[in-house]
Amino acid sequence: MTTTIIIPARYKSTRFPAKPLAVIAGKTLIERSWRAASMVQGVDAVYVATDDDRIADHARSFGAQVIMTSEECENGTARVSEAGQKLGAKDEDILVNFQGDAPLLPYWFAEPLVAAMKADPAMNMATPVVRCDQHTLDLFKEDRRNGKVGGTTAVFDKNGDALYFSKEVIPYIPDSQKNRTPVPVFHHVGLYAYRYRLIKQYMNWQQGPLEQLEQLEQLRVLEHGQKIKCVEVSTRGRTFWEVNNPEDVQRVETIIAREGEIFEVKHD
Repeated sequence: MTTTIIIPARYKSTRFPAKPLAVIAGKTLIERSWRAASMVQGVDAVYVATDDDRIADHARSFGAQVIMTSEECENGTARVSEAGQKLGAKDEDILVNFQGDAPLLPYWFAEPLVAAMKADPAMNMATPVVRCDQHTLDLFKEDRRNGKVGGTTAVFDKNGDALYFSKEVIPYIPDSQKNRTPVPVFHHVGLYAYRYRLIKQYMNWQQGPLEQLEQLEQLRVLEHGQKIKCVEVSTRGRTFWEVNNPEDVQRVETIIAREGEIFEVKHD
């Protein structure tokens, strides 16, 4: 059994064209993702998977291994699937889809996913969630008020198995409990670890109505009756945010200026 990190990166994006090559505090988004992914322990290799020569050439310039994939890949999971096929992945192998647009994504979010998958051969998919603090919840709500697609939230059962993911803030918090602590909202981190056998199934499934509405690829797994384990991770006092819109660049640069580079944080 092997464990491989794949960083899917596409040039064409409706909301933010050329996003992987966007420069944030002196380094591109894709380089930041690769540097963080390269710090994850317990994996055998890290690849950037892209359909664009500009991204591929840039990735090779900072030392990344690159797998060229089709322009027809509909989402990150499809790109990881094609990369796994080209690598000759076996059913039991673990492929980690490491967000290419999350420059504040720390290596320690991925490590417990890998550990959980290795400990339970029957587990087919796992993803991290972070409990929101009040500031992050306020950012979610601000984006919604401004009509922006921000982060995703998740709800899960007592066993940690996902019930639903949404671009809305869920669960609903009534006014009588709006100052409840801890905040009962979990930020879903778009990082996935899956067995190759599940990815092969995924590629044969059609989009369901929930995925079509939310445009969240992981909902296809739930709509086909499969489990996704939500693993709560700690930010260790750092701020986690994704780059979903051009306006997020300034937000992330402010965080980096305040907290330092995520890929310079050493292992415990």
